Amino acid sequence: MLSVKSFLLLLKEAFRDLLPIILVILFFQLAIIQSIPAGWLATTIGLGIVAVGLAVFLLGLEVAIFPVGERLASDFAHKGSTFWIIIFAFLIGFGTTIAEPALYVIAQKAAAISSGRIDAGVLRGVVAFSVGFAIVLGVWRIIKGHPIQYYIIAGYILVVATTAFAPHEIVGLAYDLGGVTTSTVTVPLVAALGIGLASTIKGRNPVLDGFGLIAFASLTPMIFVQVYGIVVYEMVDAKSVVEVIAMPEKAAVIDHSPYGMLMGLFGVVKDVLPILAIILFFQYGVLKKPIENIKAVAIGFALVIIGLYAFILGLEMGLFSLGETMAYQLTLQDNHFIIYAFGFAIGFATTMAEPALTAIAKKAKEISDGKINDFGLRLFVAFGVAIGIALGSFRIVDGGHIVYYIIAGYIVVIALTVIAPKYIIGIAYDSGGVTTSTVTVPLVAALGLGLASNIPGRDPLVDGFGLIAFASLFPMITVMLYGVISDKLGIKGEQEREEEQLFELRQAIEDAQDMGLATVNVDGFGQRHSYQAHFSAVYIIVPKEKREKALRVAREAGATGVTVTQAHGMGLQHNEEQFYNRLEQENTDVKLMFLMPTKLVNNVIRQAMDELDIVGEGHGVIYAYPLSHIKGITIKREHL
Repeated sequence: MLSVKSFLLLLKEAFRDLLPIILVILFFQLAIIQSIPAGWLATTIGLGIVAVGLAVFLLGLEVAIFPVGERLASDFAHKGSTFWIIIFAFLIGFGTTIAEPALYVIAQKAAAISSGRIDAGVLRGVVAFSVGFAIVLGVWRIIKGHPIQYYIIAGYILVVATTAFAPHEIVGLAYDLGGVTTSTVTVPLVAALGIGLASTIKGRNPVLDGFGLIAFASLTPMIFVQVYGIVVYEMVDAKSVVEVIAMPEKAAVIDHSPYGMLMGLFGVVKDVLPILAIILFFQYGVLKKPIENIKAVAIGFALVIIGLYAFILGLEMGLFSLGETMAYQLTLQDNHFIIYAFGFAIGFATTMAEPALTAIAKKAKEISDGKINDFGLRLFVAFGVAIGIALGSFRIVDGGHIVYYIIAGYIVVIALTVIAPKYIIGIAYDSGGVTTSTVTVPLVAALGLGLASNIPGRDPLVDGFGLIAFASLFPMITVMLYGVISDKLGIKGEQEREEEQLFELRQAIEDAQDMGLATVNVDGFGQRHSYQAHFSAVYIIVPKEKREKALRVAREAGATGVTVTQAHGMGLQHNEEQFYNRLEQENTDVKLMFLMPTKLVNNVIRQAMDELDIVGEGHGVIYAYPLSHIKGITIKREHL
């Protein structure tokens, strides 16, 4: 909802998420590197702008992109045109990926260090096509209702198969490109498309079937890029060898003039424009219906653009350059453990601040009816990224082959897929694609290339890439573990809890009907209550002269009311003639009936036997039997 309250809540969450990054930077800069970073004031201001931009961006997502994406998916599903759904899916995947800034950076870096074999433009085209193909494949899966794990496992087998034939120079790059294809804007829109289709198509579940498109968009680039690498390394000669020096580049001077800020904003508009153009074309050209709440949607898209620009501006005001400088300085340290610790900490901190992950986690909580906790999900994802980057850093330092690590990770993923609850599988696969976006990629790429360039015997092209692949793989493992743990703890969604409570209530009513539900008045309250407990009737038959004593004994033992009737009788020790003669005599006895909780019966009978001298000589009788469905009696408060 578009409101100041919503914005302030998102702003509070944004500052909370940025706190880990600040703490990591301060600790490693002051305690390990032991120097005050240049431009610390710009970094501080930049972090503040990042928080504001993130809050504005998320508000725009909630107002515009999620509703529009889900409505488009719903309209396509109702229209029943599989052809147009597939065309829309491909264009969304291709159009948003080809303009992805992180992909542009990685492609340029790969072209520079590949001796001219890799062309940056062609590489971006290959990756964009693979993402378009992936979204089409994911949409087809939702339409057909196929389990996602079959596709993912088959994809992993293809990745491993192509890795066996791909040149080793391309493997790390291919794995990394699988993690940078899903941008901050693309992820929410693609997620909205999948969830919208799964919510509309009969027999589909948005939790089980709605997620997974992002996982496809992360998997197919690994295959396509490795095939591209096989072609270029077999057919293209090296033009020149470019020496890469992982020295931190001088931070770009940010133009704070109105013109400079306008141009920066225009750059963001250029990135978002393909998405907007595709949406408008299909909304008005194919579906031929207007966008609902067009004013709110327009404001939402404007907020997305402004928020994303502020977010990027804040990062450029010092965080990126500071991260690259720290990565370089840490590679000069003799203690490798510090490098692993920095990789773990920066992976965790940047992932917690990742806007795409925040958006997906909120949507996962919403459609799972609260069964998935958004903050808990982000913690597990961030922990997975942290482990991945730390292990990837160790791989570079140790000089091991990335293929062995990745294949081992895939085996663990497949094993967990078998035992993890179904509702978490698609979310886990998607988590691998949303963790390496606007915030994480530049810092992680700088760390990997810095390590490979400064450690003897390492090749930046062969060893420098791969950290992003680790950061994409391990969240799948940790998120599925999150699902397993949640199931073991019995965590349920709000609707499940309500249904369970309703079931328990019905069961209690049925049990009460089986055993008898007492309706009692509580002494001193003047109110009736349904009281599920065992009640008994206690009868005392004694001569009239003992009536008052019997009443006193029963009251002291806990009885709260009595019914008195006249009675007469005789013991069996009398002869037959006396027996019949006594029956015709006038009433000489009284019968007192007490209704009370069964737990009081033993005490009443014991005291009555002692004080009334009821010993079986024919001078009195006392007995009790259980009751059910008792109504209208009064009991003391202390007996409840």
